[in-house]
Amino acid sequence: MPRFSIVVPTHEVAGRLSLALDSVLGQSFGDFELIPVCDVQDSPAGAVAAAYAERDDRVLPVQSPPSAGLGAARDTGAGAARGTYLLFLDGDDELAPGALRALDARLREAGEDVDVVYFEHERVHWWDTETSTPPLPSTPAGAFPPEQAPQLTGAALPAWCAAYRRDFLAEHRLTFPRAHFTDVGWGGLVTLAARRMTVERSVVVRHLLRRQGSRLHTPGEHQLDLLDQVELVLTRAAAQNLPETRSEPLFQQLFALVLKTAAHPGRLPAHRRREFFRRAARLHRRHRPAGFRPPPGSLGVQHRLLAAGAYTAFRALRGANRQAARAAARLPRPRMLRTRALYALHLRRPLDENLAVYCAYWGRGYACNPAAIHAAARALAPHIHPVFLVEPDAVDALPADLDHAVIGSHRAWEVLARAKYLINNANFADAVVKRPGSVHLQTQHGTPLKKMGVDQSTYPVVAAATGSFTRLLNRVDRWDYNLSANRHSTQMWERAFPGSWEALEYGYPRNDVFYTATAEDVVRARRALGVPDGVKALLYAPTHRDHSTGFDERLDLEALCAAAGEGGEEFVVLLRAHYFYDGNGDGNGNGNGDGAARTGGRVIDVTGHRSAEDVCLAADALITDYSSIMFDYANLDRPIVVYADDWEVYRETRGSYFDLIAEPPGPVARTPEELAEVFRDGSWAGPAAAELRARFRERFCEFDDGRAAERVVRRVLLGEPPESLPPVLPLARRTPAPAPTSRRS
Repeated sequence: MPRFSIVVPTHEVAGRLSLALDSVLGQSFGDFELIPVCDVQDSPAGAVAAAYAERDDRVLPVQSPPSAGLGAARDTGAGAARGTYLLFLDGDDELAPGALRALDARLREAGEDVDVVYFEHERVHWWDTETSTPPLPSTPAGAFPPEQAPQLTGAALPAWCAAYRRDFLAEHRLTFPRAHFTDVGWGGLVTLAARRMTVERSVVVRHLLRRQGSRLHTPGEHQLDLLDQVELVLTRAAAQNLPETRSEPLFQQLFALVLKTAAHPGRLPAHRRREFFRRAARLHRRHRPAGFRPPPGSLGVQHRLLAAGAYTAFRALRGANRQAARAAARLPRPRMLRTRALYALHLRRPLDENLAVYCAYWGRGYACNPAAIHAAARALAPHIHPVFLVEPDAVDALPADLDHAVIGSHRAWEVLARAKYLINNANFADAVVKRPGSVHLQTQHGTPLKKMGVDQSTYPVVAAATGSFTRLLNRVDRWDYNLSANRHSTQMWERAFPGSWEALEYGYPRNDVFYTATAEDVVRARRALGVPDGVKALLYAPTHRDHSTGFDERLDLEALCAAAGEGGEEFVVLLRAHYFYDGNGDGNGNGNGDGAARTGGRVIDVTGHRSAEDVCLAADALITDYSSIMFDYANLDRPIVVYADDWEVYRETRGSYFDLIAEPPGPVARTPEELAEVFRDGSWAGPAAAELRARFRERFCEFDDGRAAERVVRRVLLGEPPESLPPVLPLARRTPAPAPTSRRS
């Protein structure tokens, strides 16, 4: 019996069917059967499926007439299935790489009696590689009964958003409705019947949004089927006497679909619109949970009008909303209408020649290149007033005398409209207008090993996080300058972010401290982090995985310290998770944003520490996988060890600009045992490691010399010509900060 049965209806998707089938057959987890459901054997899709079946005995085509519809095709495939779990994949969609292995792991962790596994998906738009990933609601970890996740009703989710235990479906005789809105009835009934569910947070399905749009949005009598499915689910829910905590989310999600159709009358024949509204009103009144309170805003007004059967008033509201939307579309697009109007007003005012707006990591705080540039500007360009844009939870960690504005506030949009200088290491919001005379500086926040920008378009797992590449390039078009730490970066930025910007090969201002720090600064950094005297501090800084969710240390760090110490040295590990996992300054739930929290006897969690540079100064060596921190740390000329336990998977799912295993900055370990041995035998700091590091530094520390921030301020903020700027020192003439001493005081 196979682990999974993947049912793929193929009607009208022959042109893309091979992509769907390849995405299944190319899975790293091979315990499955693939069931294409074809119209007839000699149809175009049937021919494709038959050819695959000849090559791979896991492909088992079946037939279902197109006149029976999508629901019948899925039921036919399910009836032929032998797998423990069923998945339904549309014939023009694809499984993400590693999807089945992730589902298998989730099921083994949650237990084999799980009825439904819901998972994330990404929507891929037909015209480019733009993707969007609608997140599932928050749920408990592991397996849970439906009452512990009332927002996960299933009614608003497509059938291909879950894997279903086949015996569970048979026990409850669950089949697809013979209607257009099959997913509404199917998803609602499945969740009502389920006893135990779980959620896989990685993307499993890549769903194509067709140019012609969803069939469910096309006009016609079939739109009335939606009300049939809503009534089916609500009637079953009433029979089960659901508690209010479950019935209210179900009611809200179903009527969100109903109101969306009512608000688009073009989907219904003119003579059926009032009928649709009146029937929906009766359903609303009959199944409304006791104590139901409509949501705030326009949606709440629609609920009230529907409950009252006020069709004429509903039509008037819809017309007013359309007029307001057309008016708002003419303005820039901050979130609130009043804010949009104020931003448009400020855009008419003159630029403030002495105002600079800074932002780092999407408002996470005072950090990275923007912070280093600001610090240099205070001395070199004191006439320029700085304003840092931050999220609300980052305000308390800002320097006391630093002017700031909360992202999204009226003042934030005012300074964005009026500042001559805009400096960011990520990107400002799409709505920000590039005004004539303003100067946008993109500082970047790392040297690219992994694929970036438009180069991500062929890597579906990560392309989802990028969003629209069209919008990305519109943001790039605002850049006047783009900062680079080495020529490799310059070349990769030109590929990843094509535009008319000028490359500033000045080095990274955040790395200046690696050449200006003293021995006292190093001691101070170690003491602030709680590093004991007389031990070697190993900074462990893994990057994030786009193909997985949550932070995974990937190592037993306590065991590493113990095993590495058998060589005579005593070690502690400074754990710094990627900033995606810092919990807004809590360091994987442990740090406090000021220093560090000890997570074990020899492990110090420094994820929440504000300054990555201080953490680097405190470390005797760096252990990382594929994080760009290696390029920054190399400036210190201290040992670097690469722990590449999943390099092939990472490179396949994320992409890379060069082979790190072939061109590493130091020894490479592929297992925990190999990593411990590197420290036990001393090779981490030996001659071979030093030779690898020297070659790496020559290539990637090309422009960092301690004066990058000065060059940026003089060129961008003071307008000095390039030939007047401090030259970049040759590598041999640079003096990095002294390494920590392991002698006990």
